[in-house]
Amino acid sequence: MNYTLNQLQIFLQVVKTQSVTKASEELHLTQPAVSIQLKNFQDQFDIPLTEVIGRKLYITDFGHEIAEAAENIINQVQAINYKTMAYKGQLSGKLRISIVSTGKYVMPFFLSDFMKEHSGIELLMDVTNKSKVLDSLKNNEVDFALVSIVPTTLAIEKLDLLQNKLYLVGNTETKFKEEKAPKRIFENLPLIFRENGSGTRQTMERYIEKNNISIFKKMELTSNEAVKQALLAGLGYSIMPLIGIKSELHTNELQIIPVKGLPIKTNWSLIWLKNKKHSPISKAILEHIKTEKGKIVQDKFSWYEQY
Repeated sequence: MNYTLNQLQIFLQVVKTQSVTKASEELHLTQPAVSIQLKNFQDQFDIPLTEVIGRKLYITDFGHEIAEAAENIINQVQAINYKTMAYKGQLSGKLRISIVSTGKYVMPFFLSDFMKEHSGIELLMDVTNKSKVLDSLKNNEVDFALVSIVPTTLAIEKLDLLQNKLYLVGNTETKFKEEKAPKRIFENLPLIFRENGSGTRQTMERYIEKNNISIFKKMELTSNEAVKQALLAGLGYSIMPLIGIKSELHTNELQIIPVKGLPIKTNWSLIWLKNKKHSPISKAILEHIKTEKGKIVQDKFSWYEQY
């Protein structure tokens, strides 16, 4: 046996995704490179680890056992690396954060300097919708979560990072100059919604209900980026966070449509379970953000204040 850590990692990713193509995407490698390393690894065993039936890849029972052993080996190697760094007085280990999808425009700026300073920390950041973020937090699977609507059903503590502003947005084919009442502006506009479980959708539905607005036509898309592309294509309009459309506003591809009662304002908040026992890493990042928050907002989000 002469397998490498790289081969173990590749095989483990193939098992997790059940696909060479998906594994190559996750590992940021070419598909041929993954295929070659997978073959070299499998050739060291007399018993097949995988089999292809039709065009689908299956993991054999023996393959699953080897994958479990591979995961244990990789975890032990990481533990050695973390202990070495800790012995040198460096922070090391994993920082787990779950963020709502639009939070990808916010959270990286609050982590960047900290991650550069502490190279021994492995960041695991899951970007998903609000309901899944809260499930991860509730199950104590993450150190922190970033949300734009603070949950009322969980005992949490929070640190507000940045104001969240939601406007009615569309492309620039039609000009909207004067501010109009909600019912009047929405009566002929096709509206694009995020999927159920999205915080943006929840905020949008509350606004529509509060103002007793009848929807002319409704579409549903499953990501903020998909909504933005639909707006650019002229499929409709949507109430969406300002934070995600900076470039499109500057290039005059999208416009903010003046409507009474908008923008809706909430806060981007970093939250964690009340009484959570923070690791040294999570304590350090929390202290870093508290100390540097004002500077980060001023340096990275000054454009935000003009709207």
